[in-house]
Amino acid sequence: MKKRCDWANSGELMIRYHDTEWGVPLHDDRKLFEFLVLEGFQAGLSWQIVLNKREAFREAFDGFNPEKIAAYDQAKLDELVQNKSIIRNKQKIAACVNNAQQFLKIQEEFGSFDKYIWQFVNFTPIVNTFSRTEELPAKTPLSDKISVDLKKRGFKFVGSTIVYAHMQATGMVNDHLVGCFRHSEVSDSGH
Repeated sequence: MKKRCDWANSGELMIRYHDTEWGVPLHDDRKLFEFLVLEGFQAGLSWQIVLNKREAFREAFDGFNPEKIAAYDQAKLDELVQNKSIIRNKQKIAACVNNAQQFLKIQEEFGSFDKYIWQFVNFTPIVNTFSRTEELPAKTPLSDKISVDLKKRGFKFVGSTIVYAHMQATGMVNDHLVGCFRHSEVSDSGH
C-alpha cells in the first residue's frame, strides 16, 4: 500500500485528488482559475466539501471559463445563489465574477495568468520537506506577498491562507510529506 499524506486518506475522491493533482505543477490558465475559484469557495469549509461539489461547480460555472464568468449578469448570479448543488454564498459567487474579470486583465498584461503567478516562485516549485501534517503552514511570507498583489489588482477572497492553498494545489509549492510517495515523484518530475 502506498504511503500518502495523512489528510489524503478520507475517501476515494480525496485520494484521487491527492494522487493525481495536489502539488503537481500546473500551467494551464483555465485550471489555475478553477483552483482559484474553488479555494475561495473553500474558505471556512473543508476541502472535502468543495471536492464533493467540484463537478457541480464546473457545470454551474461554465467549465470555469473566465471569459464567460466575467460576463455574468445579475440574473445569472441569482440563478447560482439558488443552485443547491454548489456552495451558495452570495459574496463568494460575486467574487468569482469579479475575479474572472481581474484574471482576464492579468492575462492581457502578462500573456497568461500562468506567467503572472509562477513568476513569484521564479517558475520553479518550492519543495518543502515536512514530515508531519502539523508542520504544514497555513500561509507564508510569499503567500502574503502574492495575496497583497492580487488584492491590489482587485481580486476578492484571496487572503494569504487561500493563496497558500492555491500554491499547494497547483504545485507552486510541493508540500507532500517526506514519507508520501508523491513527494519525490512530484519533485523528480522536472517541472
